[in-house]
Amino acid sequence: MSTKPTLQTLRLRLRQYTEADIPGLLPLVGAKEVAATTLRITHPYTKQDARDFFELAKAPDKLGLAITLRNDGRQIGGIGLRVDQQHQHAELGYWLGVPYWGQGYATEAAREVLRYGFEDLRLHRIFASHFKHNPASGRILQKLGMHHEGCQREHLRKWDQFVDSELYGILRKEWEARE
Repeated sequence: MSTKPTLQTLRLRLRQYTEADIPGLLPLVGAKEVAATTLRITHPYTKQDARDFFELAKAPDKLGLAITLRNDGRQIGGIGLRVDQQHQHAELGYWLGVPYWGQGYATEAAREVLRYGFEDLRLHRIFASHFKHNPASGRILQKLGMHHEGCQREHLRKWDQFVDSELYGILRKEWEARE
């Protein structure tokens, strides 16, 4: 993935982050409610955290895209894949700013990233996990056709608390059958 794609859906444009995104990004990703539901987002979230993330997203095994609205370009969240080419699988991750929760944006963006992963990257499997205390993320994964594969009890540590991680996955053949 030396060249990062720009992907589009009916309502969204998924594109590479730029330095110009930082002022709009910080109030969204910096919300404590967002950090509380994600493993890799810190709170408080700083400009330097954003710059560090942008550098990580440039790695050839990572796809990190800003989720923006097609009608006005406003940034509303982020989505990405961490690809393991050896095993032809990737981990899906996403977040949305609180004002954009519950409007179907995460499902719409994730559906397009799954399409890209299976069609363009020719992945065999895509998986994702969510904190047990964030069942809304589990509903998104179910809408994508992912199967619940189990609960990793107290598997992750967030803010000095061990939390359960619910694991979901989908195979390319399952995705193709849905399409």
